[in-house]
Amino acid sequence: MTRLVECVPNFSEGRNRATIDAIAEAVRGVSDVKLLDVDPGADTNRTVFTFVGTPEAVSEAAVRAARRAYELIDMSKHSGAHPRLGAMDVCPIVPVGGITMDECVQVARALGERIGAELQVPIYFYEYAATCDARRSLANIRTGEYEGLERKLLDPSWQPDAGPARFDPRYGASVVGAREFLLAYNVNLNTRDKKLAHEIALNIREGGRLKRDAHGNPVVGADGKQVKQPGRLQAVRAIGWYIDQYRQAQVSINLLNYNVSPLHVVFETVREEAEKLGLIVTGSELVGMTPLQPMIDAGRFYLDKQGKSTGAPEADLIEMAVRSLGLDQVAPFEADKKIIEYQFRARGPLVSMAVDRFVDEVSSDSPAPGGGSVAALAGSLAAGLSAMVANLTVGKKQYAPAWKDLSALAERAQQVKAALVRSIDEDTDAFNGVMAATRLPKATPDEQAARAKAIEEGYQQAARVPLATARLCLQAIELAEEAARKGNVNSASDAGVAALMGRAGVEGAALNVLINLGSVNDEAFKKDCRDTVDSLVADASRRCDEVVAHVKGTFSKGQ
Repeated sequence: MTRLVECVPNFSEGRNRATIDAIAEAVRGVSDVKLLDVDPGADTNRTVFTFVGTPEAVSEAAVRAARRAYELIDMSKHSGAHPRLGAMDVCPIVPVGGITMDECVQVARALGERIGAELQVPIYFYEYAATCDARRSLANIRTGEYEGLERKLLDPSWQPDAGPARFDPRYGASVVGAREFLLAYNVNLNTRDKKLAHEIALNIREGGRLKRDAHGNPVVGADGKQVKQPGRLQAVRAIGWYIDQYRQAQVSINLLNYNVSPLHVVFETVREEAEKLGLIVTGSELVGMTPLQPMIDAGRFYLDKQGKSTGAPEADLIEMAVRSLGLDQVAPFEADKKIIEYQFRARGPLVSMAVDRFVDEVSSDSPAPGGGSVAALAGSLAAGLSAMVANLTVGKKQYAPAWKDLSALAERAQQVKAALVRSIDEDTDAFNGVMAATRLPKATPDEQAARAKAIEEGYQQAARVPLATARLCLQAIELAEEAARKGNVNSASDAGVAALMGRAGVEGAALNVLINLGSVNDEAFKKDCRDTVDSLVADASRRCDEVVAHVKGTFSKGQ
């Protein structure tokens, strides 16, 4: 999976369009980054940018944006309604997919170090990237705001985490951190009464409502403060409002951490609270974009609720989530536009072909696609068949004890299948990389050395790709083995075919490893690859034979 992060930097300029556009162009100038939104506010004199990409590309875009802010924004002349500390006031790094929060912390700290060093400005780290509890809260770091920063920098307890402890009157300071993805999510009700919607909001949001005594008076604690009664869901903020365009009230929700309170749990909790008030939830909407994971989780939840396998193809999971959450009630839900990962997921040219066109391409006089791509295709079909056997078993009463295991098997099989589908194009890309290296100039000794190095690296990569394919194909055989032993006996032959296709994938990929090793000079690399290939082929042969024998055994028993 591609590692993707979101960056949501806030700049202390919301009125000068030329400055805002210049910062936007700095972001757009970085490849592998997509600028999703630019939201200026005149009253706050602040603009929020949202862009997504690989961690390396996003960091580069953030540095360039900070540099433009350093050049164009003068904080000594700034005024606005929003609290602020500097020109690029806050810059959070947010995990989207294929990356952990700990990794985002590393990205954020490296980013802060770089901005501090290159611009010579003070940087503070917050939220998950904070270096101490006192700096975890953005509000704490902003205390005193820009006007109090010069004095703050003299306080030993407020020395910056990166950059110099020097007051730059034009720039101020930046706060860089890592936080969870915030989902803006609204649940629709069959009423226009916003008070009823807000009643639901009070019941579900983490902050809850004021606790009251039997007479309806607020309860006051020993510290003299009014006591709150928490709501049902953590990491959730919510209010009720009425949207004239939809002619219905909504529970408007900021979901601060969808891992703590998943999207479908929020929806179901609102539905429960609505029923208590005699209301019906008619659907919901996601404002802006969403990571893929909460949609996958929702799809699996509703399939499981129906007693079906959760190992469905990704597209089916998303469709199930959209239908179950009613995400298309007020506007069409276009997955290609709403899911962040899909902005970066380009289908390879081979995978995009119709089957007959792919077979024609294999049979042409072009050396690619060749055996490596075909081996990956064989493995993907093996994993797909294992998922099918599992999915045809879950829901059958006689196999009820195995439903949980087979549903999990189908999920794993879908993941292996997807990885092998990607390998179909990756194998051809690796071959094309070798061809590109051989075409490099070789007129001078330096050019000859560079060409030789590129060819060596190209052939090593051309060996690594089918080696990874072979490993995945072995996983497909292992899945077929479990499907054969636990799955619906009426689909036993499909599990057997899965094992045979997986074996073809392992052995086919292995041949592609070996032929590319013939052009590799690194003897240690070659030995390691050959040893691995021998082990994979032997394991695949043994496992496949066992699966086929087991499947034939079910036939002889008349099952």
